[in-house]
Amino acid sequence: MRPTSASDTPPEVTAILVAGYRAMSPSKKLRRVMELNHVTEAIARARLRRQYGTLDERTLQLRLAALRYPPELMIAAFGWDPRREGY
Repeated sequence: MRPTSASDTPPEVTAILVAGYRAMSPSKKLRRVMELNHVTEAIARARLRRQYGTLDERTLQLRLAALRYPPELMIAAFGWDPRREGY
């Protein structure tokens, strides 16, 4: 794995990261991905609460889903149009 030309990470650091990932067991890699997804969702939840104030759990879940899925799917699956309701 090589850094792209836009990367600000030195090649030596990238090499250390890649070696660490290669040394991880599949279950540890999966745990790491799950942890990162959890952190990403927590950040998104915080942003939505800051932007919209207090939200009931259903509305919060719909807004979170709207960040991941296209509007057409949100409308078909949940009757929620993020272009009208907000992301």
